[in-house]
Amino acid sequence: MQLPFPLAEQPDEQILEQARILFAGETEFLKGVVAMDGMPPDDRREVCFAGRSNVGKSSLINALTGRKGLARASNTPGRTQEINFFTLADSHYLVDLPGYGYANAPLAVVEKWQRLLKQYLSGRATLRRAFVLVDTRHGIKPVDEEIMTLLDKSAVTFQVVMTKADKVKDSDQVAILDQVRARLGTHPAAYPEIVMTSAEKGDGIPLLRSIIATLI
Repeated sequence: MQLPFPLAEQPDEQILEQARILFAGETEFLKGVVAMDGMPPDDRREVCFAGRSNVGKSSLINALTGRKGLARASNTPGRTQEINFFTLADSHYLVDLPGYGYANAPLAVVEKWQRLLKQYLSGRATLRRAFVLVDTRHGIKPVDEEIMTLLDKSAVTFQVVMTKADKVKDSDQVAILDQVRARLGTHPAAYPEIVMTSAEKGDGIPLLRSIIATLI
């Protein structure tokens, strides 16, 4: 019997090549947005990346695009306070959402970010999928549940991408994946496949590119 939320399977060579060509194109930082009136026009397909601070979100975006310095990584939780838009070729936006799960940010700042996130998630007609990044070493934490619940309420399909998979032994991944699957089962907006990645090793990067490239 197939497990709920199986690992996504590698696509065929034609799709992999389609994705390679897409991500071989120009990828540029467009703008950082702090309010809805600063959003770029929703005139192309869009995917966004969400994850708690230090989950490896910037590293993953850099690995996807093949540009090490595109998304700025920071060791200071909550440093990224904007919704950052990147253009991918002439057909997509890649959107880097502010990291969450930082204890030291002022409450007023957190509330402002949450308000902007809600407006963004409910107001972007061309948003095709949200990718929620989960550290393979830790599984889903309560703060991850908060963003997943927000995505449920916004009716935005989200897919879990496990980061730093190379840091966990295959034998230990089983228990982590069991926990992740159990938690995802409570979220109606969760897409029923999980992607395992390592930005450092390149594992899962062609697969995630293919998923993005084939979203209609």
